[in-house]
Order: sequence, then structure tokens, then C-alpha cells
Amino acid sequence: MKKYFLVITLVCSLFYFFLSPFSLIAGRYAGDFIAIGAGVRSLSMGGAFVAVANDGSAIYWNAAGISQIREKEIILMRAFLYDNIASYDFISLCIPLPSDVSVGLAWTRLSIDDIPYFSEKHLTGTNTDQRSSDINKQLTGIPDGEFSSSDNLFQFAFSKHISQLVNMGWLFFEVPIDYYFGATIKYIKRDLYKFSATGTGVDLSAMIKSDLAILTELDWLGEIRYGINIQDVAGTKITWDTKSRWSDEIITNTKMGVAVVQPIPKIHSVITIDYDWDNAYKYTSHIGLELQYKKFAFLRTGYSDDDYSFGAGITYRRFNINYAFLTNVLANTHRVGVRISF
Repeated sequence: MKKYFLVITLVCSLFYFFLSPFSLIAGRYAGDFIAIGAGVRSLSMGGAFVAVANDGSAIYWNAAGISQIREKEIILMRAFLYDNIASYDFISLCIPLPSDVSVGLAWTRLSIDDIPYFSEKHLTGTNTDQRSSDINKQLTGIPDGEFSSSDNLFQFAFSKHISQLVNMGWLFFEVPIDYYFGATIKYIKRDLYKFSATGTGVDLSAMIKSDLAILTELDWLGEIRYGINIQDVAGTKITWDTKSRWSDEIITNTKMGVAVVQPIPKIHSVITIDYDWDNAYKYTSHIGLELQYKKFAFLRTGYSDDDYSFGAGITYRRFNINYAFLTNVLANTHRVGVRISF
């Protein structure tokens, strides 16, 4: 019964989002399945990844960062959400090209199977009084069938890296600064019962990083990074194939972040701390921390909007396996993923 209750609640919410002609607010939450987030490493850091963005999940978080990847890379991820009712998958491929350019492809999918369907044909020709007094005219509670719901996001990303020595006014030296610029074209397809909806959108992103040791003349300091990702520039409309051609809208969301990457040579480790904030519906902050030991083992934790996350990873040759545990008011979630470089 618990599973049926959660399924019916989710489905009723989905129907409400696209069938209610009077609800502008519901339409503006149409892309919330995208906001679940991509990848394992990034989510174990509380979604604080805009200023880090140095693996294939950057296609979602900050596409400018994929030009930091200098080998071909594939990421595969699977998670089960809402008490294992829904499955959530993410696949990405990043390919570095000459001239410090990289391109990437990603596919994100949220799906719910075996949703019970109750036909209203049994109620035809009767009214409320007749059904309440005659048990034979009431619904049996037995489903008339099942259907599936799926949300798919396809992304193509492009990124360019530019490195410069910038004269900041100091007398004896120049400051090295790396600039990264990116863009993502996205195609969204949603399927619910007998209906489908499609839409296209664009994300624009950028990242800057520099050496704190040079900026401060403290040799032990590491890197500082700034990132910004403007998702769904000018809004993205998703139009349903219903008679009314109802359109939902994904509103523009700006993600910004700052990160410090600090080596600790004495213990052969690197600590990364990232702080992000975004403003799609309300101001939301994210903070994440990663401890890397000898480029072999990783421990991570994060905090986002009253939810906590924890994770770990291990690298063996060209394989990197990651695990994340996310707390949530609906249901806690486990995520597993693998990253392969070649």
C-alpha cells in the first residue's frame, strides 16, 4: 500500500502540472526532474560543483569545465529514488579536441514503471448518490492496467579553454589566469500515459581559475576558482501534444560558485572546498568538501537546503568508482557510478 500511495501521489502531481489550465506556477516547475542533479561525485558534495566541474557531470553543472578533461571520458550513474519507485540514470561522454576545445554528450532519464491505472468508465451513467448506496456501482480498487512515465534530457556541450598571463599591476610578475567558456544545447522529452511533450533550451557557462600562491606570495596555497552557469537562458518551453497544446516553462536559473583546491603535501592529499548558490525559485546554497589521497581514494561530504550527503570513491588505473548517500525528506537515496578514461 505504501508503494501504491507514493506512486499515485507522484502521478497525480504530474497530471496536475500539465492538465491544469489555470496553474501557471505548476507549469513553471516543469523541469524539476532536471534539478535532481547529475553524477555521483557532485551530489556527494551537496551539489556544490559549479566551480569544480572537472568530470563528465560538468555538462550539467558547468559545461565550461569539460575543457579541463584532457582524455576521453565516460560516466555511468544509476540511482533509485522515492523509496525505489523511480529510477534515475545519467550517461555522459566527453571528448577533448585540439586547441584546448572539448565537446560532450549527456543523457539523463527519470522513469517510473508499473503505475496503476484506474478507468472511470465504470462511473458512466451514475451519480454520487447511486454509487454511495450501491456497492456494485463503486470502483473495486483493482487497477484496470498499468502505464509508465519517463522524462529524458539530452545535452550537447562545447567548451573552450584560454590561458593568459595577466598584468595585474604588480611590479615584478604577471598572474596566470585560466578562462573556460561553455555552452549547452538541450532537448527535453517527457512521456506521461498517452501524452508527450518536447522542448529545447540553452545553457551558457564560464569558469576562471588562478594560483593563490602567486596572488598572495604564500607558496603553500593552492588554486582559487569561480564558476557561473546560466541554465535555460530566456526560459525553456515544453509543449504537450494535447488538444490545447499546453506549454510548461522552465525558468532561468543562475548557478554560481567559488572553490579552493588546496594541496597538503605532507599527507599526499588535496582538499577541495566549494560553495555554490542558485536562484531558480528561491535562494539556495550548497557547500561541499572532497579529500583526495594520492589520486587513489576520495572522501566527500556536502550540505544543501537542509539535506546532507556523504560519499567515497576509489581509482584503479583508468576506472573510478563512486558512491553517494543523500538524505531527503521523501526518502534517502543511494547513488553508484563509474568513470572510465581512455
